[in-house]
Amino acid sequence: MSTAAAADPNSAAIGPGARAASDDHHHHKVEPSEIALGVIIGRTSEFFDFFVFGIGCVLVFPTLVFPFVDRVTGTLYAFMVFALAFVVRPLGSVIFMAVDRRHGRVAKLTIALFLLGLCTASVAFLPGYATIGHWSAFILILCRVGQGLALGGAWDGLSSLLALNAPPNRRGWYAMLPQLGAPLGFILAASLFAFFLDSLTAEDFQSWGWRYPFFVAMTINVVALFARLRIVATPEFADLFESRDLQAVPISEVLRSSGRDVLIGAFVPLASYALFHLVTIFPVSWINLFTRRSVAEFLMVQVAGAIVGGGSMMTSGLIADLIGRKTLLAITAALIGVFSLCSIAAPLVFGDSLAGQTIYVVVGFGLLGLSYGQAAGAVASNFEAGYRYTGSAVTSDLAWLIGAGFAPLVALTVSSRLGLAWVGVYLLSGAICTLLALAINRRTLETRAANIESGSL
Repeated sequence: MSTAAAADPNSAAIGPGARAASDDHHHHKVEPSEIALGVIIGRTSEFFDFFVFGIGCVLVFPTLVFPFVDRVTGTLYAFMVFALAFVVRPLGSVIFMAVDRRHGRVAKLTIALFLLGLCTASVAFLPGYATIGHWSAFILILCRVGQGLALGGAWDGLSSLLALNAPPNRRGWYAMLPQLGAPLGFILAASLFAFFLDSLTAEDFQSWGWRYPFFVAMTINVVALFARLRIVATPEFADLFESRDLQAVPISEVLRSSGRDVLIGAFVPLASYALFHLVTIFPVSWINLFTRRSVAEFLMVQVAGAIVGGGSMMTSGLIADLIGRKTLLAITAALIGVFSLCSIAAPLVFGDSLAGQTIYVVVGFGLLGLSYGQAAGAVASNFEAGYRYTGSAVTSDLAWLIGAGFAPLVALTVSSRLGLAWVGVYLLSGAICTLLALAINRRTLETRAANIESGSL
């Protein structure tokens, strides 16, 4: 039996009264719909913080924090800060998994989400370079690192629990539901920025208007925290987490037992995660730096694209239940490859044409919805039961780091120096990696099945 199943690490957080209640509810059937709402609210709050900072890296920080360099270089510096959260996120998982084992999932989530909201809200009060010099960049970096650590701790296991409790013929649909937090978070963040850009003068926006989306992050995170605790802290769910063996184990133990699965799982969603930033954060930087198009108007085009992406995401759940999640991932990776080839062949369509920019965003979001809807945890079933909770968290951290963390920085660097066609090359490399990872994963599963059948395992 795994160490994860040996004890209930939530005992400190739940208490003996709750544990007694847990016994009374042991046979209570938890419906997947009971889990889904909390998952969606939690993910929406995380992505809201994520996108608010990303848009701020384009519209605010180059002028506020890095005014001593040109606008392109300032945006690149801001994207370097943006990437820090993905770099430290695995460390956050290490720290908060330890908190989970010692003090329970309730304590872990409470600390992580308050830290996430506090770091995001603190940016609202950030003094600029004109006021405190280079300390402005230091404070911004500190807040971003705090966000990354908090995101590592925000993993609650509810998506794994949702997948395990979904009907076998509806697992694609329920695997899609947590992913809806991405388009919803983007719609909220982009709409807020578009409103203030359109309603205020440029001076007022740079002075105080941009601060509001950061300030409201704390409120959104508190709402998300209570939505998740309403599920995680109940005796029924504590009992269900334990019965499903979804408990925190040391990450070193997971890597020793399932390191290959972690690595494969990190590369499977690469096409989706690369596209993720190439239709959200990067296009805003290109529009802001190299075109005369209104950024506020373009953000609303992206909001429309996110709505399309949400619809295609729900469609991915239906399709995955018919043909299988991994088959759908392979098909969408191939489609993203075709999309990247079109970007390579006709980069100026996106660069100069209003219609072309709009088509790029809408089609890109549509493909993103189909792929991202099934990208998370596609190989989570590879993990043994006792390692699934921690293994899924580590895999997610690495996937975001490899596939998305540096995407805006790389895309803006190559496009500003070599041309937009190279953004398509970057995206094509992600599609190829996804197809290769899926092929390796299939061969690995076939080898394991053969070994089990022959008695080798």
